[in-house]
Amino acid sequence: MIDIIITSFNEPKATLRAVEIFLNQDIKEKFRIIVCDPFPEVKELFKKNIKDKRVGFFLDPGEGKSYALNLLIEKLNTNSQEDIFIFTDGDVHVSNNALKEITEAFKDPKVGCATAKPVTINPRNNMMGYWSHLLFSGIHKVRKNLSNKERFFECSGYLFAIRKGVIFEFPLDGSEDGIIPYIFWKNGYKIKYLPSLEVYVKNPENLKDWKTQKIRNIKGHENYSKLYPDMPRTKSFLNEIRYGLFHALFYPRTPKEAWWTIKLFYHRYSIYSQAFKDLKKKEVYTDGWRENETPTTRTLD
Repeated sequence: MIDIIITSFNEPKATLRAVEIFLNQDIKEKFRIIVCDPFPEVKELFKKNIKDKRVGFFLDPGEGKSYALNLLIEKLNTNSQEDIFIFTDGDVHVSNNALKEITEAFKDPKVGCATAKPVTINPRNNMMGYWSHLLFSGIHKVRKNLSNKERFFECSGYLFAIRKGVIFEFPLDGSEDGIIPYIFWKNGYKIKYLPSLEVYVKNPENLKDWKTQKIRNIKGHENYSKLYPDMPRTKSFLNEIRYGLFHALFYPRTPKEAWWTIKLFYHRYSIYSQAFKDLKKKEVYTDGWRENETPTTRTLD
């Protein structure tokens, strides 16, 4: 059994699209979809629009994404490592080969986690869109390289899958797309990157939303050092310089894009500085599910 958990936050139209894309995929394996959302009105909308018995709804208690995922993992887990969890978001959608690629990857019993290739749907002809293309290109390059070398790397929170029956809970004090793969890695499993499986993402269109999103992400990942001091890091300030500097310098095609790249360097440094200040002030990372909205990342709602 494959359980596809779609976490959303009052984005019914986008989530409905995400659900329908999965329902239209043809695989032999049985699967079901659970939409996890804190808004009861979203549940009512799904009741009216989706009659497929493979789709269910779980009312998110509003204590954070990791808290909700832990509840669902406990509720839906099995002791069979042939079964799979797929985690994704309601504000993204996947390519039509998603379920096929994931089931093929897990035919290797050594694979514990598999993750998709994020693809930006923002145009490249403006600064914010260009940044999304540059950053996603760098992420793709790093994950592909580490996966081919069978080394550890953090998965994409936009879509990743895990075997059931290995973990039954995970810590709430950091981003689930890094903590869960690391637990599998410590248990001797491989992490697999699936570049032919694409997940389409709307990135922020203004600097305010971009900073809000990235600072939240950095804080979730920087807390790993407290939870697991020996955890290899793929997302960190030093690794951005190590793996991303030359990639970014050679990525621009025009003088305008070169200028946008220079501005990106400045703002990446700025958000890391702010995230470190926030973590020092608050002492601990808290998983507030969408505690700060980023309106321009919404697609259909």
